[in-house]
Amino acid sequence: MIPVHARAVYSPEGPFQPAVIERRELAPHDVLIEIRYAGICHSDIHTARGEWGEVRYPLVPGHEIAGIVVKTGPAVSKFAAGDRVGVGCMVDSCRECEPCRRGEEQYCKGRVDTYAGIDRYGQYTQGGYSTHIVVPEDFVVRIPDSLPLDAAAPLLCAGITTYSPLRHWGAGPGKKVAVVGLGGLGHMAVKLAHAMGAEVTVLSQSLKKKEDGLRLGADHFYATSDPETFRKLRKTFDLIINTVSARIDLNTYLSLLALDGTLVNVGAPPEPLSVNVFTLISQRRSFAGSLIGGIRETQEMLDFCAEHGITPEIELITADQIDEAWERVLRSDVRFRFVIDVSTMKPPTD
Repeated sequence: MIPVHARAVYSPEGPFQPAVIERRELAPHDVLIEIRYAGICHSDIHTARGEWGEVRYPLVPGHEIAGIVVKTGPAVSKFAAGDRVGVGCMVDSCRECEPCRRGEEQYCKGRVDTYAGIDRYGQYTQGGYSTHIVVPEDFVVRIPDSLPLDAAAPLLCAGITTYSPLRHWGAGPGKKVAVVGLGGLGHMAVKLAHAMGAEVTVLSQSLKKKEDGLRLGADHFYATSDPETFRKLRKTFDLIINTVSARIDLNTYLSLLALDGTLVNVGAPPEPLSVNVFTLISQRRSFAGSLIGGIRETQEMLDFCAEHGITPEIELITADQIDEAWERVLRSDVRFRFVIDVSTMKPPTD
């Protein structure tokens, strides 16, 4: 086993503490990655606090991982020491089911999550708030040279989570796309939809982030706290990407869809949401969900971002600031994604 330094929580209440965890020795197709940066995702908080089900402690979260390959197993053919790479929300799958054969491993019933999962060796997976990770080469992606490693980290979740539904539902020229919420996911949805050529509208609770939204590529910005917004925009959008992880009145937002429009949830509130079927059938509308993307699509997303110069807006923090960052995420007090400088997890040298 390979001992590595990490930050872990030992209960739903936290706080984070320094820890030493063990990574497995490399199998023939494994890659050992020195993690340089790890993004903070709202999913980390939901999971660590037991809001999505029971978890085992200690827990090392983190599924937005950017780093450098330091060693490869003898059968690895895709990567070599020194390569710039990333790891997202999953580190394995069954490789045999229909979703896996289609390159959509995120929907595999045997998918192994980057943390809080059980891998094929029976080990409890621990995530990217750590200095190193061992991952099968098929679940590692290449980070293009033009993308800074620190800013690339959130692309491995926030980027692919929004890119996948935008691609699947055909965002592009001639399409009107609305993004609900302008946080870590929302600001990426705006940048990506704009680069795809869609007409982009941000629907935010207030106008506080209007300047940011327009700077990021939105064509329009409306406050959802204003009832006039829903009257004015009724039957407007071909696609709505809902990025918020809190309860909203779905029927009010569904009324903003044009004929054959789709509202896609990528935010995952812990409580159920209610839909009035008549809101759907009146305009042949659809309500859907989307979960990250497969490995092939994640690489496509990274290459798209490199081609169009797209990176998340980040705030770099040290390992000792993770607890404070989590509290700020809950207060929506970040523009727009925290990224941990993992070098600050290493013990001081003598």
